[in-house]
Amino acid sequence: MSHAPLSGRILPGTLVNGQPATLGVMGGGQLGRMFVHAAQRMGYFTAVLDPDAASPAGLVSHHHIQTAYLDEQGLAQLMQRCAAITTEFENVPAPALRTLGAHRLVAPSADAVAIAQDRAQEKAHFVRCGVPVAPHAVIETAAQLAAVPDALLPGILKTSRLGYDGKGQLRVKTRAELAAAWDELKHVPCVLEKMLPLAAECSVIVARGADGQMVNLPVQRNLHRDGILAVTEVFDGNVPAELAAQAIAATKSVAEGLQYVGVLCVEFFVLQDHTLVVNEMAPRPHNSGHYSIDACDQSQFDLQVRTLAGLHLVQPRQHSPSIMLNLLGDIWLDFNDVPPWDKVLALPGTHLHLYGKLKASKGRKMGHLTLTGPSVAEVRATALAAAKILGIAPF
Repeated sequence: MSHAPLSGRILPGTLVNGQPATLGVMGGGQLGRMFVHAAQRMGYFTAVLDPDAASPAGLVSHHHIQTAYLDEQGLAQLMQRCAAITTEFENVPAPALRTLGAHRLVAPSADAVAIAQDRAQEKAHFVRCGVPVAPHAVIETAAQLAAVPDALLPGILKTSRLGYDGKGQLRVKTRAELAAAWDELKHVPCVLEKMLPLAAECSVIVARGADGQMVNLPVQRNLHRDGILAVTEVFDGNVPAELAAQAIAATKSVAEGLQYVGVLCVEFFVLQDHTLVVNEMAPRPHNSGHYSIDACDQSQFDLQVRTLAGLHLVQPRQHSPSIMLNLLGDIWLDFNDVPPWDKVLALPGTHLHLYGKLKASKGRKMGHLTLTGPSVAEVRATALAAAKILGIAPF
């Protein structure tokens, strides 16, 4: 086994500081698990920091450091073991990433993650990058609440921090409902966004290296139910070509503006007048990109490994039309424990990914099912058949 070169790249099968080249991840959920699988497949050792003894990523990693994210000893252990470190969720404390970044390569950076953690900062960044956003207002004080323009109603009041999968969001139609919603959210800083007439939702995933090189996955068309991603469809024509080009260009502008290193997802609303507005970004791989494991020659997690290790980025190619179904805990509850996977896996082109979570609950992401095939029509028919077996509403 040779030592790592001095080029800044971390090559698999090398020694770094006397130990096998190891990539670390803050967070032990399913995104961390899929990153660990991708890194291990390429020959890297992996380390996960997560407080949960049964975390999906911790269960499959070479090392699981079971501490809180701000625990000094835990962070020191992660640094000792790893040549470079990433994150699998945006709410990891930015101070922990700054601590790690003072001693190791951390991608994405603490500053980029901090912007994604705050909707007000995130909106301001989009505006700086020239990316269209929905009309909105920041509400942090009673005076700002009183000054909200009537034109922003009806709208959606969203907490500036810690909201995801529809959490921390309330729809409001009147000023009275807005005031009541802010009361319900305990007067934490919020952003009020004007409700717009939506035709569809889509997302774009890019990977950017430290040298500024950037590649992207195809545009993903998404369907949300109750604020949680339900279905992602990826094939030629899923989004009009002009809109797809605009979404890719806007996502690259957002990444460039952050001098981002890593995998970044930006979500968009497609309005009924066939224009785009940006919704939010995620400084990590994204649920809507999971199909890439089975439908592309490089997955979003392969790209995450490459950006972290400083490897060359190659434009991914999609080799099969694809539809992904999110598998929520509701399915397990409906079937009183084990869904009929035998019937699902009897369908052609099915790829089942379960995340190793030990307990199902309503709305909890337990896995996903990716359908691939030679044509869009065949993939759609199979996806609808699988959905019917599992009790998922058609789309």
